[in-house]
Amino acid sequence: MHFSLILLHMAGATMLLLYAVHMVRMGMELAFGHTLRSMLGQAKRGQLAAAGGGLAMAVMLQSSTAVAMLACGFAASGILATPTGLALLLGADLGSALVVRILTFDLGWLLPVFLFAGGVMHLKLSGERVREAGRMVLGIGLVLLSLQLIAAATGPLRNSAMLPSLSAYLADDYLTAFLIGALFTWLVHSSVAAILMVSALAAQGLIPLEAGVPLVLGANLGGGLIAVWLSRGMPVAAQRLPMGNLLFRATGAVLALAVINTSGLSMQALGADPGAALVNFHLLFNAALALVSLPLVRIVGDLTCRLLPDRPVAGTAHRVSALDRSVIGTPHLALASATRELLRMGELVEVMVRPVTELIRAGDRAAILRVREMDETVNHTHTAIKLYLAELNRGQMSVQEAKRSIELTDFAINLEHVGDVIAKNLLVLAQERLDKNWRFSAEGWAELVALHERLIENMHLALNLLVTRDLPSARQLVVEKERMRRLHRHSYSEHLKRLQSGTPESIETSGMHLEIARGFKEINSLLVTVAYPILTESGDLLESRLSKVN
Repeated sequence: MHFSLILLHMAGATMLLLYAVHMVRMGMELAFGHTLRSMLGQAKRGQLAAAGGGLAMAVMLQSSTAVAMLACGFAASGILATPTGLALLLGADLGSALVVRILTFDLGWLLPVFLFAGGVMHLKLSGERVREAGRMVLGIGLVLLSLQLIAAATGPLRNSAMLPSLSAYLADDYLTAFLIGALFTWLVHSSVAAILMVSALAAQGLIPLEAGVPLVLGANLGGGLIAVWLSRGMPVAAQRLPMGNLLFRATGAVLALAVINTSGLSMQALGADPGAALVNFHLLFNAALALVSLPLVRIVGDLTCRLLPDRPVAGTAHRVSALDRSVIGTPHLALASATRELLRMGELVEVMVRPVTELIRAGDRAAILRVREMDETVNHTHTAIKLYLAELNRGQMSVQEAKRSIELTDFAINLEHVGDVIAKNLLVLAQERLDKNWRFSAEGWAELVALHERLIENMHLALNLLVTRDLPSARQLVVEKERMRRLHRHSYSEHLKRLQSGTPESIETSGMHLEIARGFKEINSLLVTVAYPILTESGDLLESRLSKVN
């Protein structure tokens, strides 16, 4: 087979692997996102619990980076402390390594089962959760298929004349191999996919163990770089978690590389073939890293605080806008610029939304004031986006570009209104509860927490949808609006029952309970609007909810 044809087959198999890993993660997030966030909330109870929760979530999502992004959101709102978050990410790294170990077992006989069962669930069965679970199962089948395709595509390379010299060079120059592993992992944005690729090549005899070990260690470093890169626009408190995790992974990888190459340790005892040995080494490395690093999370947490000191959130003087006026004459570039700024506005609003229940339950005046002051930045950003898009509309645009401009303006207005609901309604209620020292009933508070958790989950989905414009996600978001409405009705009816039974806490906080629940429902409805243009364009959204229109 010609070398260019081999590269083409390899590229196709690699992209299938990346897409399959993405399918598994998306299916898990859409089907069990609420469960995952509940697990993350439980993981806040201690460092060991956090590490265990991170491990479980990484296995479910097949991605330590996805867990890191979830944790960043909690850290940004002040709910997740940096040391606990670092422990969670160490557990997620180990969970990601465990996923690689599971996927490299001989599961070839399960391939048609996963493809058939996942396809039927995703395409033929009803129910959003069942369909998204089917997407996840189908994705696992495609992962196994892609590994087989990689093995088939690389088979002819075993007889290549240049392969021995290339393999020998990488085996001798372990630093180059280490950097290649880190760069490749960062480029594909998936450490799971990168390790699977390296192990598949090693199993085919294309990469010797001496080159595979630094590639695997480099992949671990690259996995830490991914989360640092993705969190670069988040608040400082969120950026500390990926930075601390990168410090752990980078230090561990460099030390392991130095020890292995200076001591001459052999990895052949770790597996029957080079591929299995590398996967087992990857698992052992992450287990040892977690074991050694867990006692150090407070020290590294303090170090990240010094590396990334706090800066004023409410001020705008140090905030660089994504609105690029130099491209205002090029509509598609200007719209992309406005989308980035709108996403940053959404992330700031999310930082306001996340701590609301905690502030209502036990917030102090300073914490309530800090979150309320963020509304000024939200209002400033909203005004800047509207003026930018208004200037853009005065130029020449296609019909599609004009529609997109209107969509972005509408969502900016809705996000600004979300900020107002928080600052002028929910935080006022938090201050009132603090002043009067009121207490909610256990049942009533559990209902409000459930509404808030559903709201956070839907906000995450809405901000993703702003960028991806994914049709299944848009449908899911609208379905979630109905679920939110049912939760609100349930809370309302249960609250009335408690009033009738004379529950003292419910009588005391009756108006506050209803206003908080109504505020959560209103915010959710504002977020769901990002899905309407996508569903209208696809024909999935009716013009009227009436059964018959005259």
